[in-house]
Amino acid sequence: MSFIEAIILGILQGLTEFLPVSSSAHLRIAGEILPSATDPGATFTAITQLGTEAAVLVYFWGDITRIIGKWFRHFTPTSGIAKNDADVRMGWLIIIGTVPIVLAGFFLQETIRGAFRSLWLVAIVLIVFGIILGIADQLGRRDKKLDDITYRDGILYGLAQTLALIPGVSRSGATTTMGRALGYERPAAAQYAFLLAVPAVFGSGFYELYNSITEPEVDTPFSYLETGVATVVAFGVGLAVIAFLMQYIKTKSFMPFVIYRLVLGSVLLVLLATGVLDPL
Repeated sequence: MSFIEAIILGILQGLTEFLPVSSSAHLRIAGEILPSATDPGATFTAITQLGTEAAVLVYFWGDITRIIGKWFRHFTPTSGIAKNDADVRMGWLIIIGTVPIVLAGFFLQETIRGAFRSLWLVAIVLIVFGIILGIADQLGRRDKKLDDITYRDGILYGLAQTLALIPGVSRSGATTTMGRALGYERPAAAQYAFLLAVPAVFGSGFYELYNSITEPEVDTPFSYLETGVATVVAFGVGLAVIAFLMQYIKTKSFMPFVIYRLVLGSVLLVLLATGVLDPL
């Protein structure tokens, strides 16, 4: 694949990682549409996500460093930090919420690289989870704050995050949908979803980067330079998207993204049914 295609995919990764529309689905689809007509692969996708997750670190730097600092210091009796401190609780919530996707990612490696990347599956989950997001966003009580997250809810968020291993589900979409279903306001649901993704995405990205270096047979159509540039581009675009989204959801719903998912999934089904796109 060309250098220009890598940049295009980097832009696409940055644009879609934090919106509930699935960045992995968009990279998978774009790979078939671009001139080379090649799946960028799970390795390229995971590595470029390091760029967008670095944007999360920058945007939430104050929150992240405070949470990490208090979590470590609360083990010291002289710190004066209570075990039920909000930041200490958030540290534990992120840890327990990360466990499900670590286990699923470890045991489902073959499926993640194979069956999960079928465009038929991508199209179906785009539509199904778009409908679920729409229902969760519109119905019921929605006034819980970030400090209201319980350990039970953290585990449920973590289980929802494992669904992001399927291209088309969307990490932010699945976790935000769970948050809305549990009664959290949009900014709280989104912020915890972003924080929860940090260890999982960095773990996955660095694991894939290590594999691409130590195992030359790992299938990726891009060179290290092309992947690196795409990752940097994804960081810049992703940072702008986070800033936009956190302002947008203060007053507006996720319905435009729901409609977009339904349209994209339907168009993809038509293209697959007519043979325009190859599902594999």
